[in-house]
Parts: sequence; structure tokens; C-alpha cells
Amino acid sequence: MSVATDSTLRETTVNENSSTTMTVAISGATGLVGQALSLRFQSRGDRVLSITRRDGDGFDDSVRWDPSTGLVNPARLEGIDAVVHLAGENIAGGRWTDSLKKRLRSSRIQGTRSLVESLSKLKHRPRTLVCASAIGYYGDRGDAALTEDASAGNGFLPDLCRDWEAEAIKAEELGMRVVCVRIGIVLSPKGGALAKMMLPFKAGVGGNIGAGDQFWSWIGLNDLARVLEFCVDNQQLTGPVNAVSPNALTNAEFTRNIGAVLHRPTIFPLPAFMAKLVLGEMANELLLASARVVPQKLLKAGFKFEHPELASCLKHELQLKES
Repeated sequence: MSVATDSTLRETTVNENSSTTMTVAISGATGLVGQALSLRFQSRGDRVLSITRRDGDGFDDSVRWDPSTGLVNPARLEGIDAVVHLAGENIAGGRWTDSLKKRLRSSRIQGTRSLVESLSKLKHRPRTLVCASAIGYYGDRGDAALTEDASAGNGFLPDLCRDWEAEAIKAEELGMRVVCVRIGIVLSPKGGALAKMMLPFKAGVGGNIGAGDQFWSWIGLNDLARVLEFCVDNQQLTGPVNAVSPNALTNAEFTRNIGAVLHRPTIFPLPAFMAKLVLGEMANELLLASARVVPQKLLKAGFKFEHPELASCLKHELQLKES
């Protein structure tokens, strides 16, 4: 979707006041996704407040908070238009020890709960809460097409995502519109999965992970920022929204695309047993699980992906010329 089309759609989906300028508060605004989203809002003239645990995060407007206790001064959010909640400990930051799993749950579940409790104290609350979630909600589901109506899977990630979303949905009791954005594998050379993949592929030692038949549902960073912006603007969207390209690929297809874009061989697979040995439970749920996720709500609402095909997305994110 072109910027002009995005702007036209925004004018019909945000509130019907004479001005469309908004104030949006973002937790995790200094992270990979948060920075991209902040730039989108700022580029169209909106004001961005950073919900942060520390001073000096690079934003002129910051709101202090502690994920365990909530906002230090909730009144700073009086009368703003929307909150986008992205904060949470890195799910792929290390082997899933018991202590790390507790931190992953606390940063998301307690963090979301404390944020909603802080919002409940406001007299003039934001109209919208957009909360990050993940396609880990669906678990390992083979080749089944998974729309937002699909049930939660089994395992650590499905349990985490289900409980995480349940805390966000409580904001509906405050009269807020709530959207839980189930984010797929985010592609950007600046961080996330793609950044970790680049070194072995550039060295010519990339390859399939396990059998390679597991579906990976992915999205480019640029399109993800646009999806989050769309979820803030579009007043008809509620509940879970799948933030993935409409073209999920098997790991083998994904691998071939990376190799073709980088002009590198992809003949060195990572056996499943080795992935499990190195990463443990995380390998099963992040790398070897299969989730063929469909962005049904976005497509029905008229969202147009700028890079729905993997090769085009990789070239855009890596700033390579289209052939």
C-alpha cells in the first residue's frame, strides 16, 4: 500500500474530529520494532510518548514505569489517543532455563497487568490499546491454515501468549478497544531472527533446520510497523490480529530464498537433534515448530502488504537492488 493510500485510509478510520493528529504512547519504543513504529507516527506529525524504565532513552517525551508496579505517574497519559505495548524480555535471548522462563512470563504478563491497572486510574483513558503477542500462541500445528479463530496450541509459548493476551483484554472493561497483534518472525538485518541468520548464510554454511518441512510465518520490519500503525488507526479491528505475510513458507523454502538473495549455497543443514542439544526447549518451539499462519483480519480490513513475497522483503530489508 502506498503512503498516499495509507493516509486516505487513516482519515476514514481514526476518530472523526477535524484534526487527525494523535498522541501515542509506546512501551518498548527503543527496541527494534518500537523505533520503526515511532518513526512512522512521527513522520506523519503525531506525538510519541516513550513508556520507559529509565531516563535518557532518546525521546523528548518519556513516561517512567516499572513493569512490576506500573506507571510512576499515570496522569501523564491523560487524554492521549492510544497505547502500543511492545515491551518484554527477548524471547530468543538465551536457553530457556526455569529462571529465564519466569522472567519471560513476568515481563509480559505482569508488565501488561500493571500497565492496564495504571490506565484504569485515568479519568480520560486512551481509546485504544494495541498489545504485542506472538504466533507462538498457535504452537506446533503442521500445515493447517491458522486464522485468528484457531485455538491455542500446547507448550510454553502458547500458554505464555494466551495469558499475555488475557491481561491485555481486561482493558476492554475500561471502555478501550483492544487489539492483540500476534507477530511472526520479524525480518530485519538490525536485529531479530534475520540478523542471527545472516552470518552463517553469508559464510556459505546456511541450510535447513531439521527436516525443513515446518512452516515459518514471517513479516518484514517495515510491514510490521505499518501493521501496528494500521491497528491503531482502524477502529473496526479488535481482538487478535495475525501480523504475518500472507505467504508463509516451509523452512526449506525460506532457506532457498535467503540463499538466492545472497547468492550463497544452502547445503549445510542443522539437524534437529543438534538444535535441541544447543537450544533445548526453545529449539522445539521457535525453530522446529510449524505454524502456517494467515493474516485473515488484516486482509479483510483492506491492509495491503508492501512486501508479501519473501525475496522482495529480504531485498528491501537488506537494501539490495531488485533484479
